Amino acid sequence: MSGQPTILVPAAPSQNVSRQQHRPLHDLRGKVVGFIDNSKPNFNHLVDDIAELLAAKHGIASVVKHRKRAASIPAPDAVMKDLARCDLVITGSGD
Repeated sequence: MSGQPTILVPAAPSQNVSRQQHRPLHDLRGKVVGFIDNSKPNFNHLVDDIAELLAAKHGIASVVKHRKRAASIPAPDAVMKDLARCDLVITGSGD
């Protein structure tokens, strides 16, 4: 036995990815809001309620909704492309 322990750090190095920063939304009036429903039970009901409230109280222009096939898989490229036209996207979990 050497007396010196070996310490392993199981962390991957971070990637320095340049990301586009978006300005915060100070007002939702006239904005397009997107939702990604991750297929968990009841999230679709929450999405409908939130969309209705945002329209009534904040004057959003429209809502774009997409439902994923399962919570554990990423949204398809076509869905992400469609959501790119939104000013704000909300993704969530139900149950």
